[in-house]
Amino acid sequence: MAQELHHIVVVGGGAGGLELVTRLGNSLGKQAKAKITLVDQNLTHIWKPLLHEIAAGTLDPYSEEVNYFAHAARHHYQFVSGSLCNVLPEKKQIQLCSATCKNLKTLSYDTLVLAVGSVSNDFNTEGAKEYCYFLDNRAQADQFQKDLLNTYLDAQYFQQPNHLNIAIIGAGATGVELAAQLVEAKENFYRYGLNHIHPDLVKITLIEAADRILPALPEKVAENTLRQIKTLGIEVLTGYKVQHVAKDHISFQDGSALQTDLNIWAAGIKAPQVIEQLEGFEKDHLNRIKVYATLQSYNYPDIFAFGDCAHCQLEADQPPLGPRAQVASQQATFLVRALTARIAERPIPMFHFSDKGSLISLSQNKAVGQLLGQVNVQGSVAKGLYISLYRLHQANIYGYSQAGALTVRDFVTRRIRPKIKLH
Repeated sequence: MAQELHHIVVVGGGAGGLELVTRLGNSLGKQAKAKITLVDQNLTHIWKPLLHEIAAGTLDPYSEEVNYFAHAARHHYQFVSGSLCNVLPEKKQIQLCSATCKNLKTLSYDTLVLAVGSVSNDFNTEGAKEYCYFLDNRAQADQFQKDLLNTYLDAQYFQQPNHLNIAIIGAGATGVELAAQLVEAKENFYRYGLNHIHPDLVKITLIEAADRILPALPEKVAENTLRQIKTLGIEVLTGYKVQHVAKDHISFQDGSALQTDLNIWAAGIKAPQVIEQLEGFEKDHLNRIKVYATLQSYNYPDIFAFGDCAHCQLEADQPPLGPRAQVASQQATFLVRALTARIAERPIPMFHFSDKGSLISLSQNKAVGQLLGQVNVQGSVAKGLYISLYRLHQANIYGYSQAGALTVRDFVTRRIRPKIKLH
């Protein structure tokens, strides 16, 4: 009887997870050296850094999503739809819930890779869950876009108040980029005839508890970004700690308050609840699984974790790697080599991160950032580099030929499609 293939199960089809199974499928899967399975609760993939554009309505998600079943068929892996409920390391099994949570499925593995990303951390702030939108996934971004559009429709046809106050709590990359996209959105609504809310009456406020925006990025990037977003008319409040969120206002710890109509929470991250509930794993204060430089978990050598759900500290005197797309992408590339070595019973190498820099998108034509820790870029040049990151992701999951064809498609269609999603 033929020996069964080594089964690699990857849970999470985000940027890192999808890139990993694509490469594993094209190598080990195609050569019948291993069986590759991707598990995700969704049926389609959207690159998470695009969620702020989907929320603002400046990007049509249907043109950018990747269907897992179709992609798996082309790239020699199998896709299983389900939500991770539990990991049973002693049995080398995971338990999956169906979309309705009425059924439970058990899936066995030889090597398990957890790539389930992160969710927003509201730090148990009173009222945050009830009165804030979050942008952790496609569904949440779609909901905000729908409610924003309905706000404009109500003002247009039912004579609702003609002003709009939008507050974004958290001035990290997501918060800053969303604020800039909303500036474009308010202009586009007006341009397409939804003109009962004049752009001048839309107030966008960016709130940050730290003493500057983009606290996780280099100070020079933050300074350049602040100058740019102020020219867009965005109000910036730094050093403001949110104490309470209500339906129509936000209260701060200093006793002040801000009147609001729509609130978005974009401050902080933590591991998803399913990771928090797993037993037997060593985790950090954000419930991220602690891993060695091999990306193997501290407790189980046959369980790997990477991306936002992993606490990976490569040097004792350095902080753990942050929740950035380039970290997950580089770790995915590394894991192809590491898992190939594991199957061949060779020593697993150590992961080394190379920081390529940081880029912040501020509009369809502008961005700011810093490359390799020393080269400051901004304007259309920076925006071109920012777009190239997504094109590289497309190349990693489709191949360069198809990624090139998608680039041409987008160039042609952007001239004829609306600048904002109006449905």
